[in-house]
Amino acid sequence: HAIGITASNKAELLLHIGMDTVKLEGKYFHPKVETGAKVHKGDLLLEFDLEKIKEAGYDTTTPVLVTNYTDFADISGETDREVKAGEDLISII
Repeated sequence: HAIGITASNKAELLLHIGMDTVKLEGKYFHPKVETGAKVHKGDLLLEFDLEKIKEAGYDTTTPVLVTNYTDFADISGETDREVKAGEDLISII
């Protein structure tokens, strides 16, 4: 239901698929990378069944948080549209 990433610029990112989805205990989620793996833009990290998660009554809003945001001068992101695979989501300076 969630993935943590440390970027090459040391930004610590948390991707949380849906709200309260921890209660699903992994049901409908299929990780595609091992813990500690080095990943690159475009790599498939996690597959999940969005429709099943919705049917189970969960909000599928997916926050992406920079947990160490105070270490950076500026963070901006796409908030007004759906971001497609391969598109930039966040800019961190």
